[in-house]
Amino acid sequence: MPVNLTANAISAIIGGDVNSKPLVQVLDVKLIGSSQERYRLLLSDAASTQHAMLATQLNDRVKTGQVRVGSVVQLIDYICSTVQNRKIIVVLNMETIIPDSEIIGNPKMFAESDAVAQKPVSNGVSGNSMQTTNSNTSAHKVSNNVQSFHPTVQPAYQPPPSYRNQGAIMKNEAPARIIPIAALNPYQGRWAIKARVTAKGDLRRYNNARGDGKVFSFDLLDSDEGEIRVTCFNAVVDRFYDTIEVGKVYVISKAFLFRPISEIESAENNSILDVIGIVISVNPSVPIMRKNGMETQRRVLNLKDQSGLSVELTLWGEFCNREGQKLQEIVDSGLSPVLAVKAGKVNDFSGKSVGTISSTQLFINPDSSEAHALREWFDRVGRNTSSQSISRDALPGGSKNEIRKTVSQIKDEGLGRSDKPDWVTVKATISFIKTDNFCYTACPLMIGDRQCSKKVTQSGSSRWQCDRCNQEFEECDYRYLLQVQVQDHTGLTWVTAFQESGEEILGCSAKELYLLKYEEDDDARFTETIKGCLFKQFLFRLKIKEEMYGDEQRVKITVVKADKVNYAAETRYLLDLIRKFREVKPTSNEAMSCTHDIDHYIAVVEKIDLNKMVSLASNHSKANIMVTAVVP
Repeated sequence: MPVNLTANAISAIIGGDVNSKPLVQVLDVKLIGSSQERYRLLLSDAASTQHAMLATQLNDRVKTGQVRVGSVVQLIDYICSTVQNRKIIVVLNMETIIPDSEIIGNPKMFAESDAVAQKPVSNGVSGNSMQTTNSNTSAHKVSNNVQSFHPTVQPAYQPPPSYRNQGAIMKNEAPARIIPIAALNPYQGRWAIKARVTAKGDLRRYNNARGDGKVFSFDLLDSDEGEIRVTCFNAVVDRFYDTIEVGKVYVISKAFLFRPISEIESAENNSILDVIGIVISVNPSVPIMRKNGMETQRRVLNLKDQSGLSVELTLWGEFCNREGQKLQEIVDSGLSPVLAVKAGKVNDFSGKSVGTISSTQLFINPDSSEAHALREWFDRVGRNTSSQSISRDALPGGSKNEIRKTVSQIKDEGLGRSDKPDWVTVKATISFIKTDNFCYTACPLMIGDRQCSKKVTQSGSSRWQCDRCNQEFEECDYRYLLQVQVQDHTGLTWVTAFQESGEEILGCSAKELYLLKYEEDDDARFTETIKGCLFKQFLFRLKIKEEMYGDEQRVKITVVKADKVNYAAETRYLLDLIRKFREVKPTSNEAMSCTHDIDHYIAVVEKIDLNKMVSLASNHSKANIMVTAVVP
């Protein structure tokens, strides 16, 4: 069947496109990585080729043959990242259009020097393509029905010979290049427009699920007769509403005034600022009940920069499922993206952190000098440099909803017995796995973009039936329901692992393990698979919540994520913890407690069997301890 690949798709993606959903062809598939299976693809648009990394959640597409050499696929979610000074496409979601096809065209490896903007620019501007300074703005094409003000034609803007920083409306080093309104598009880095205000709307107030707010809009007309509407929200209203006047000419630019993380620690509570950093961890999205009784989502991630510090960034609402999910997938694929946060709100509750608000904007791997400098630093030295969190109650590299605990602390501190679940991280070893009912029969049907996964039963006709979907089908799916016993030096407990965390523990799907035991009757391989993960150490991210079982309340511990221990990262965590204790100046009672904790963590560090060892002196009040620790 003849098919036309999307022309210039590779060039557009390298140039920043993330929305065109192009058709491309797979020319090569290669398995890479030893600790985690990852696939590298060679993609073609019939003229150019470029390497791409497949997100780990798409590995099954290769294993089942849905994606192979010759396949024509449509990229749904994707992003271009720079890794070790090379561009690489990260594929987060895609659909196979033609499973197998002859090689289309005569493609050659894409040269970045040939990158040009291939996508035509429309006269209008899409909703998020324009921002006023330090704001979240929306823009769309303005009709000709504006106030009857006829502006004079303005000459082309010439930057002044001496540049002077005028605040957030200007860039850090020099004014951005003035471009026509009609030339604006979502893929530009820095830009500026010069235009006259032709109409200004009234100040309006609103109330929605996110709270109260205020908004106003104004229309612009430039010398090329390009028109656009700018909308300002909340804090930006306070700054610009009285400044904007009909008939006057303004220069408006897309600008960031990035603050290093070291300055956030001294920033005022509730202040609005821009920050840029490397994403070093992303936590699962969790439901949160607001004071008004409405439920929303919260996702916590951590950023680090060249200042040697890290900060917690809390995403709220749609940010969790949109940018937050994309960041989760990128980090899970083994990459560390750059994230620029515009108009984040500072919170000083138990340390300093940054949160999103309605006017916040997030930019993943932006094309800016700050992002390039940060990426170069991280690839050169930052990846192996430890950072100290200014969000004090959070773990170094962790978050407030993932406090590190021991097994015994789960019971001793009564975790999970409040109205809300507790989210903690426990480093523990698997000592036993129940194998009699390790999985259940599940509905394979899709509801929207998610699998139903409800338990199904077999009807008299040997077909499987789902009560939720009210449908029957020939084959069911199998999903993990593992009962796992874990233990550390303080005690042991039982935890439940469902599909994703079960796969992380056992290294195979529930269906594969079910077929191995019940269809192939290969007890030897089944036993080998189970034994292969016993007495291995993991960092378990746990959700702990009290639930009713019949008439009895029990604390249920669910594994949200199971990561094999990265000993270099774990050592940095322990060293940061020791450093934190060294900075404390406690009373005598506190000194005894602190000394006990230091003794405990020193003992843990000394058990790590790596080659590079160094001795650090820990001087703390009455304690003078020689600490042996690992340097990664």
